[in-house]
Amino acid sequence: MPTADPPGSSAESMSVPGARLPAMRLTSALPDLAAERARDMLAGLPDAPGYRIVVKPLRYRTRPHLAAWTEFDERRITLQVPQPFLPFGEIVPYAARRLPGKGLRFVWITEGVTFRHPREVLRFLYLHEWMHWYLRERLGKRSAAETACDRFALWNYRRRAVTEADAQAALRRRGDALA
Repeated sequence: MPTADPPGSSAESMSVPGARLPAMRLTSALPDLAAERARDMLAGLPDAPGYRIVVKPLRYRTRPHLAAWTEFDERRITLQVPQPFLPFGEIVPYAARRLPGKGLRFVWITEGVTFRHPREVLRFLYLHEWMHWYLRERLGKRSAAETACDRFALWNYRRRAVTEADAQAALRRRGDALA
């Protein structure tokens, strides 16, 4: 029988709209993005209790791109923001459809996204990595579900507030609507 989280815990407040979450443990290694400003950019997104969020620069050679990872052993989520920041596009695969015929063939369903501001990159990357955290730490599943993580981030990075219910919806793959 599952046990309930104590009243006022972050697990309880994560799914209650408008609930106040504890401040994220966030550090920034970007000279032009203080930790407090980065925390403000991530406001309204669910917390990953017990994990530190580290924002680092991404020094690219040819063009900006998305880069982030979660280290479960270190209990750390690292988000990289392209430096210098220039608006850039990324093709995000968020689902796959099986093709008729013999064998197991499928085609990726993708969405082209243009990131115009560091805030959009931070929110997208954080939501993607939070979904990995959610799958492993909350649901006890393997966290390698890249398509579900991309779908969750794609559907929610522009929303003001995101909840655990949104994560469940991304796992169900509710059609192709990008609400």
